[in-house]
Amino acid sequence: MLISDKQHQANQRNAQHSSGPTTPAGKEAIRFNALTYGLRTRASILPDENAADYSQLWDEMEADWQPQTRTERCYLETMVTSQWLLKRVAESEQRIYAYIAFGEQQFKMLGYVAKQRAQLERSFRTAIADMKQSQKERHARPQPQPAKPAPASVSPPARPAPPPPEYVMSEGAQVPQPVSCSPDTR
Repeated sequence: MLISDKQHQANQRNAQHSSGPTTPAGKEAIRFNALTYGLRTRASILPDENAADYSQLWDEMEADWQPQTRTERCYLETMVTSQWLLKRVAESEQRIYAYIAFGEQQFKMLGYVAKQRAQLERSFRTAIADMKQSQKERHARPQPQPAKPAPASVSPPARPAPPPPEYVMSEGAQVPQPVSCSPDTR
């Protein structure tokens, strides 16, 4: 969708007003947002998480789905990342209950967690559906057959059988042969 020049200029002016947090506390508060909440993070594993658990999750899901194409590997990545982040969201929810007093702040934080859980679950379900569809289409396509090796000696093609005669000879009758027959070599 294209926007007008006037709208583009207005967007640029408005962008100057929202430059993100400026205080050290604000910058500290959002420091891990992309890592914590983003589905496509550069590093899915936080320093206090176990990388071996992530690798095990990846290996198990790869064994389950056995992706064969780059697209299928992307679906697998989405599924693994979604599950990893869902685990993180569940741990966050536990911390909210444990460390934030009952009240408005706790409800607000639990609302954020519920929204994140719903997005990750939807991402996981969509990736599964896409993976199934991709694998179904891949299995339905005819598989290319390997080229057959050429025979060692190539013989000329067989001559076609001569056509049957267009006439029927009666016994003992001499009828001239049709033009299409081979000459008499007696």
